[in-house]
Amino acid sequence: MKPSVAFIGLGVMGHRMLTNMKTHGGFNLGLAWDPVPDACRVVEQQCAGIKIGESAEQIITAPDIDIVYIASPPKSHKEFATVAARAGKVVYCEKPLGVDIAESRLLVEEVEATGVLNAVNFPFVAARAVERIENKIIDGTAGDIIGVDLRLHFSNWPRGWQHSASWLSERREGGFVREVGTHYVFLIEKLFGPASLIDSSVRYQREEHLCESHFLARLDCQGIPVSFAGGAGGVGPDRVEFTVWGSRASYRLWDWNQLKSSDGGDWVNEFPDAIDARQDGYMRQLDGFLAMVNGEPNRMASLRAALSVQEIVEEILAG
Repeated sequence: MKPSVAFIGLGVMGHRMLTNMKTHGGFNLGLAWDPVPDACRVVEQQCAGIKIGESAEQIITAPDIDIVYIASPPKSHKEFATVAARAGKVVYCEKPLGVDIAESRLLVEEVEATGVLNAVNFPFVAARAVERIENKIIDGTAGDIIGVDLRLHFSNWPRGWQHSASWLSERREGGFVREVGTHYVFLIEKLFGPASLIDSSVRYQREEHLCESHFLARLDCQGIPVSFAGGAGGVGPDRVEFTVWGSRASYRLWDWNQLKSSDGGDWVNEFPDAIDARQDGYMRQLDGFLAMVNGEPNRMASLRAALSVQEIVEEILAG
């Protein structure tokens, strides 16, 4: 029998997860809730059979719900996740886990104390490109890892397709370090183990309520030097580029899902065959999540793994 899912938050990420679960076919789309009525109406029109609840707590505690997926802004994650865990539901939460470290530590402790299964939506857990990089590191093809770089640039932040999530521009919960950098802190810890921040510098916008405009950070990941840099503003294409520099071969993950390699010459596409890498990653991730729900081996990221990432991200922003 398919596990039934309740969706908290029907913005960009919530709608995307709902659509991908529908495409995957392994889940029953049970209930949904969002404080914005228009978002609820769109989901009702596009997903026949899903029901809109009266409140978040009502759909979280509904007896026929097995999984609660949380796609609300970060500060609300603790409230919804703890209610779900106490109700015995599987907790599937968006990142970042939160913005207040003390609250997030308490969140992890409270959820773990209930014994419920839990995971955070980090697509890199199942991305084919990341799996390729990991295998090349393990089998020695990359050689010694000399360093890792992340370079970000957004002509506009938030990006155009995020216009409905105005909180992403706010310093208290948003910004591209939390929204994008979080994924790559998770990735370096996935590939190389626990990381620590050496130093960081952050430039914020003039308006006190707005998020960062530029940042620099140096990290150490088990002896491997890692540099992060990013900014927003100025015309031109967005840039999301993560490079692992090896003594024998280097690997560049760009535009989230595309992978190139170099053994000293030009960059070569690692996946020349046509494939929708983004959609492939979503389906692979949901395969892993369903395996977790069914008690089978999986590589999903736990709330505790997300807490480690959040601690570093918030330390960067405090720089």
